[in-house]
Amino acid sequence: MTTTDGWDPARYEQFAAERRRPFVDLLELCRPVPGGEVADLGCGTGDLTVELHKALRAAHTVGVDNSPAMLATARERHAGAGGVTFEEGDLAEFAGLGLSLVFANASLHWVDDHAALLGRLRGSLGAGGQLAFQVPANFTHPSHTVATEVAAESRFAPTLADEPALHRGRQVLSLDGYAECLYALGSTEQRVRREVYGHVLDSTASVVEWVQGTLLTPIRRRLDDGAYEAFVTTYRERLLEVLGDESPYFYPFHRILCWAVFD
Repeated sequence: MTTTDGWDPARYEQFAAERRRPFVDLLELCRPVPGGEVADLGCGTGDLTVELHKALRAAHTVGVDNSPAMLATARERHAGAGGVTFEEGDLAEFAGLGLSLVFANASLHWVDDHAALLGRLRGSLGAGGQLAFQVPANFTHPSHTVATEVAAESRFAPTLADEPALHRGRQVLSLDGYAECLYALGSTEQRVRREVYGHVLDSTASVVEWVQGTLLTPIRRRLDDGAYEAFVTTYRERLLEVLGDESPYFYPFHRILCWAVFD
């Protein structure tokens, strides 16, 4: 299935169990907000938004995403979830008021200038509000570097040379960088850590399916069907050359988890 915005809920959810693991860890860092207002930025299909809402006992949780395809799935699945709504919005422009918690699981790396972004999200919180986010930090793995190399080839470069998705690692700060930024914003308590999630996939080729659900989504949006098929074929061949054709394949995925509370 191809959507107008490039995101495919079914493809993304091929690895739903693996993608849920960092969500659970991030949720465990958060404190309940009985009767509070929560924003889940980059809510996707909404399954984890509903789980977040129930776990924190919030009065209202809004899931925000810029993918019409993801939001359509979220609204269809969770139309009866009391206290949960979904809105289309750009995370780069999100600004709430008096929120108890701003939560972002694997979404903020799509946004530039994290220092400014976190400052805006801090401004969305009320007294005692929490900010919790998790960002990928796997940009040096061949699953990412090979995509950048293929995009630089002469047949793809005219279309993809300026594609920001291929350079998202430049936006992700270091552990110290996030800790210092949260402190400068007035956090009274914080947790910042790096976690390596080991995913046992069926084969090395499964990594191709993984990145088609995330990293390659903006590339799919920019290429026509034939060009995209050629890109994926080249990417798959090159990736197997680098990683080897293993079955099963152990895919180590680094992520940075941050939580902070503010007066």
